[in-house]
Amino acid sequence: MGDFVSILADNWVLLLVGQYPSGPLGGLAITFILSVLGLALAFPLGVLIALARVSPLAWLRRPATVLVYVVRGVPLIMFIFWVYFFLPVMTGHTVSGFTTMLVTLVIYQAAYLAEIVRAGIEGLPKGQTEAARAVGLSYMQTTTKVILPQALYNMVPAMLSQFVSTIKETSLGYVISVNELTFAANQINNTLLTKPFQVYVILAAIYFVLCFSLTQVARMLERRIAARRAGVVSAKAEPAPQPQPVV
Repeated sequence: MGDFVSILADNWVLLLVGQYPSGPLGGLAITFILSVLGLALAFPLGVLIALARVSPLAWLRRPATVLVYVVRGVPLIMFIFWVYFFLPVMTGHTVSGFTTMLVTLVIYQAAYLAEIVRAGIEGLPKGQTEAARAVGLSYMQTTTKVILPQALYNMVPAMLSQFVSTIKETSLGYVISVNELTFAANQINNTLLTKPFQVYVILAAIYFVLCFSLTQVARMLERRIAARRAGVVSAKAEPAPQPQPVV
């Protein structure tokens, strides 16, 4: 137990922010930055892919479906290598490991977010669309003003769970020398040399505490949304008060 405490006491700054401010930012800070940026940039792309997936236009629906199935069917590590080797060729410039990992996460997470949003859209009652069209709203107005806001609200817990997955996926940035949490732990292990078990147990514990906490938040949000739905349904189900006869 003393080894765990001493390793944490001596290296908590490296695990938290890397070599910053005397060197590049790293550790848990880069893990969070990659996760937040990756999900934030992937979100609008995922919404567009989801809308294409449920579109009545085949020329939109079919390419979006193929894209989702291809991305979801290939391991993330393969996308990392593809982006790492092909992005410099396409741009003609050297691309950093951070940019490579960010582009990879945006593409990869967009496919998963698209399925989350699509499930939210298709989970809504068909009467929502029919009612919106009946009052004269166009297809685009129905989608953006009626369907999409409800679907996104219902999908908040699932999106938070996807954020948890993104945090874990950033650990693969280690293979292209992204200075994130796993890379920082490996630096500590290379310095100590004789305590790899303790170092990687600490790393696993940090990921567990972080992801478990966010998962609990997602469950809390899911319960609140379910309770709100139940309240709305019960309010609609209550009969209107009948007028009392005048005596």
